[in-house]
Amino acid sequence: QVQLVESGGGLVQAGGSLRLSCAASGRDFSRNFMYWYRQAPGEQRESVAAISSGGSTVYADSVKGRFTISRDNAKNTVYLQMNSLKPEDTAIYYCRVVINNQPYWGQGTQVTVSS
Repeated sequence: QVQLVESGGGLVQAGGSLRLSCAASGRDFSRNFMYWYRQAPGEQRESVAAISSGGSTVYADSVKGRFTISRDNAKNTVYLQMNSLKPEDTAIYYCRVVINNQPYWGQGTQVTVSS
């Protein structure tokens, strides 16, 4: 059974940093793309960053230069280092993986950035 568990969210002042983790279990994820998404109140869920099995990364324009996605395949864990946080980064952050065309999501972790 595939399970994704996010952690590391919290309340931080603008300009601060947080590191999110997504622990995956149920199978080997080393060959899968892994994704971070976020959803702000009243907004649609949006893609934030993605990382391939080989470590190639893609970022939304709104977070380029501030966020870094990485992975530790030995631990089946994906990270999102978030620096220079802004109030508009406030959202629930979700981890996602697609296996055999089936998307799996974690429960999310709340990130709140105060001004």
